[in-house]
Amino acid sequence: MTDKNTVKNTGKTLVGGVSILGAAGLICKVVGVLYRIPLAALIGPMGMAVYHKVFPAYNLLLTISSAGIPVAISRMVSHYVTRNEQPNARKIFRMALWMLTVLGLITTVLLMALAPVISGIQGTPMASAGYLCIAPSLFFVCVMSAYRGYLQGRRHMMPTAISQLIEQVGKVAIALPLAAFGSYWGVHMGAAGALLGSTIGEGAALVYMMAQKKKHDPEIQNVQRENMELLQGKTVARRLVTVAIPITLGACIVPLAGFVDSIMLTNLMVNAGMAQDAADILYGTYAGPVLTLINVPTALAMAMSTNLVPSIASGLARGDMDAVKKESDTGLRMAAVIGFPCSVGMSLLAEPILHICYRGSYEVSQLAVGAELLRISSLTIVLFTVVQSTSGILQGMGRQKIPMYTLFLGVLMKIALNYTLVRIPGMNIHGAPWASLLCYTVSMVPNLYYVCKYAGYRFDWKGIVLRPGLCTAGMGLIVWVLWHFLFGAAAALNRWMLMLGVALCVLAGILVYGVLILRTGTIRKEDLPARVRRFVK
Repeated sequence: MTDKNTVKNTGKTLVGGVSILGAAGLICKVVGVLYRIPLAALIGPMGMAVYHKVFPAYNLLLTISSAGIPVAISRMVSHYVTRNEQPNARKIFRMALWMLTVLGLITTVLLMALAPVISGIQGTPMASAGYLCIAPSLFFVCVMSAYRGYLQGRRHMMPTAISQLIEQVGKVAIALPLAAFGSYWGVHMGAAGALLGSTIGEGAALVYMMAQKKKHDPEIQNVQRENMELLQGKTVARRLVTVAIPITLGACIVPLAGFVDSIMLTNLMVNAGMAQDAADILYGTYAGPVLTLINVPTALAMAMSTNLVPSIASGLARGDMDAVKKESDTGLRMAAVIGFPCSVGMSLLAEPILHICYRGSYEVSQLAVGAELLRISSLTIVLFTVVQSTSGILQGMGRQKIPMYTLFLGVLMKIALNYTLVRIPGMNIHGAPWASLLCYTVSMVPNLYYVCKYAGYRFDWKGIVLRPGLCTAGMGLIVWVLWHFLFGAAAALNRWMLMLGVALCVLAGILVYGVLILRTGTIRKEDLPARVRRFVK
């Protein structure tokens, strides 16, 4: 066990870090949703189908090249910073930067070379130009991941948050004009223009992260522990790879499932007798409006997981298992507090939200299908949030293989259920969200078991399930009553009335839920960031 007197506790709270990354993530996701409204108007449902066909393969390659090493950097840097071994922390960054640069170059060239093949397999050859435009961003994101992992390991979350905002600004300010320009040559070129704008945004975010690393490095130049053993380059590389490979494999599973969906769902519907264009538009409705909206609250889950890794690793470096238990409990409670209301609220308001965002870009019948899909898909939010939090805890404890296995099992179940349900003509695309619910449930249950086992933590049913569940039920009742008795059918209302109705329901829901979670002790005063505590009695 490490001597607690030789280590350094940064004192930066889990909830404080989550609030920074979570706020930025939410803003980015909301901007992403809003960005798709004018984009859909520019390139139409078929153009959006092409746009969303590109991302599964892109996300898979991006995950392969950049998912594991940043988590490994964050965990290892947090460990050595806690022990006041700053030269070792910097050595980890330099080795990881070199590895990610090489991986970024390889994946960029690979995606460019395989663009015609992948788009052909997906049944959408016109997506090839989009792959060529998005490919360079693989290099930018890979290199940027080294900087993000390093600064996150030192518990500097703000640079990552701002770089995410820069990425989104690039989408709005650059991608939309490029999409409009490309549309003159067809909707597929409009989609390619939008993807090129995203690449430029990633490049700008990388420049910012490089500047932030240079800014923060002088803070630790002269701080280090006596009798420190300097790590060798081969040792650093071996440890990075050892930690990163299982995390990468685990992180690849969900993008791989998305890539399989991009091939599987459309082809299954076509084989069941549906026309190719109709199947493409149904897939585009699911992968576009529905999954885009689902991804808004999951930004908080990603922020939670990102913060839990260095937080748990720091506790282990100090030999402080009480801190590990406390952070694990806080992480799981926050996951439930975030996930329950987001799932229920989005499910209840699925139809008006889709009409606000996509009316005019999609037909009323397509929005009706999207609302049905969103009502079920939104229930995956709470499951995904808990899966991400448990994965962050296990990765911080060095048990990164467990989330890999559990997600792999979940995705196998998802593929099997997709194959069974989507082939049924009356079910078709509606089978996909049920398959996702099964996937995350199968992953979540064993993750929770192993968190309790290895953290020595006793699962708090009241704090994690009962209290947030009851608070969410109270919130959901208020939202349902307000919408159904004051507004009614979304299709009969104009966009301004829809926005007013959703805003009132959301504000009422937040107010009721906020009061309930504080009064029931679901959220404790010590969970809140210091700047918020003074306002809470």
